[in-house]
Amino acid sequence: MIAFQRAKVCCLMFLAVTFLAGTRIVMAHHSFAMYDMTKSVTLSGTVTSFEWTNPHAYIEMDVQEKDGKTKHWSVELGSPSILQQSGWKFKDIKPKDKVTVVLNQLKDGNAAGLLVQVTLPDGRVLGNGPGRGPTTPTAPAK
Repeated sequence: MIAFQRAKVCCLMFLAVTFLAGTRIVMAHHSFAMYDMTKSVTLSGTVTSFEWTNPHAYIEMDVQEKDGKTKHWSVELGSPSILQQSGWKFKDIKPKDKVTVVLNQLKDGNAAGLLVQVTLPDGRVLGNGPGRGPTTPTAPAK
């Protein structure tokens, strides 16, 4: 009987440790510490791909710099389910679309960032989910 109780306690301890370790991993995944959330950058460019994937969607785009060179940027968005709550659809952005994005750039200065909002070719402005960017999508430009 004592052996059974010890095995039960060990099993419960193992499950608790596993659960807590998993919680820490999930929480770390959702950290935005790598982005400079104190300032934003506005970029206009051409979409090379739009990845409507879990756990995060991405806009890949080429931006022409002042010196005429093209720089590739990767823009991280929320999950598709979060984006849909703000009016997004998977077909809102296509390769070759011209878009303007506002983002929080990586702190290390690399050409990537976390989306604040995007202006689509039809003039609509979408945010990065509830509480980030426009609260409701703007109407298309006429």
